[in-house]
Amino acid sequence: MTLSTGSRVGLAGAAVVGVAFGMARYAYGLTLPGIRRDLELSELVLGLVASATFAGYLAGLLLARPLAARRGSRAPTTVGGVCGAGGAVIVTVAQSPWLLAAGAVLAGSAGGWVWAPYSDIVTRTVAPREQPRALAIITTGTSGGLVVLGGLAALAALGSWRLVWGGISLAAVAAAVVNLRLVPRTRPAPRPDGRRGAASLARTLRVPAAYSVVYFAVVVIYFTYAADVLARGLPAAAVPTLYAAIGVIGVVGVATGAVAQRLGSPRVAALCLVTVAAALALLGRGGDSPAATAASACLFGVGYMTGSAVLAVWTAELVPDRAGAAFTACLVVGAVSSVAAPALAGALIPDLGLGALLVLTAAVSLLSGVALMLPRAVQRRRSAETRRP
Repeated sequence: MTLSTGSRVGLAGAAVVGVAFGMARYAYGLTLPGIRRDLELSELVLGLVASATFAGYLAGLLLARPLAARRGSRAPTTVGGVCGAGGAVIVTVAQSPWLLAAGAVLAGSAGGWVWAPYSDIVTRTVAPREQPRALAIITTGTSGGLVVLGGLAALAALGSWRLVWGGISLAAVAAAVVNLRLVPRTRPAPRPDGRRGAASLARTLRVPAAYSVVYFAVVVIYFTYAADVLARGLPAAAVPTLYAAIGVIGVVGVATGAVAQRLGSPRVAALCLVTVAAALALLGRGGDSPAATAASACLFGVGYMTGSAVLAVWTAELVPDRAGAAFTACLVVGAVSSVAAPALAGALIPDLGLGALLVLTAAVSLLSGVALMLPRAVQRRRSAETRRP
């Protein structure tokens, strides 16, 4: 059976994004308990390394567009695969915090290299009628990667946390090969004019950019410390089960576009922050309870995947003629937030405790979600009053 271009690009993109986002980007948090035990690192150092991984992600985001402009959009996806594989190998053999950080940063950069280029690849190589389906397949790659990551963690429970990173390196190589075979080359994209309309773009994206700051910060806190919470009060099997559950439930994110059309993107984004807040609160207060942990994973899977997808939908609605640039701008803002959040958390944990930190993070997410809903609620009330005779 011959696959269409949309199916080939979608499958390859799902594989690469699944490894880069669902595995390499969040494996550090999953393996954090084992890393702490084997390398005997302080909470501050562990938090700084976590922040450094997202600094790598930010670097990938910033470097992907210039590379695509010179070599075509497939080139950054190939670089992302190489970074994921090489970084995972370094972490697998790391015996010092410096080598651990270097590998984690390199692996973490993979997500930044591959995210935006696939949007360009789809719009330039896939027939318009196939583009929504191809993008949906690519989006669900993160969920698939989390499921595989959970499986690797289950195997690692029988041996060492290093098995997780070894598995990621193999998966990254396989995904890179599939990407090279299935994704066609594209001509170099024209260089964007960074000065044209920059001020207007910044004004238009104020609200989604603010959402990105909070969303990415609370998500990275959850992923960084969820495994640590579970390892302290539940059997070893709870950690891989949590990640697998997040991945399976997160498949609902493919319906984000339809839901946003009905409710509006800002409202969907606000509901995602409220949902993630509930997941964080359950994890912080009931991390030793299987029922609370299961509920937390399910809620987080919905909030995480939908919250990520709605950002792409939202920016495209606001700036349809510069959707890629708008989306990337919000991702960069979110990446900066992702860098700062774990470092701040690592500094606060010794005084607050991990459970209290998660509850505090939940409060920030909840209040931000409510704040995002308020302007629309006021606007609807004013509209209703205006229509009254």
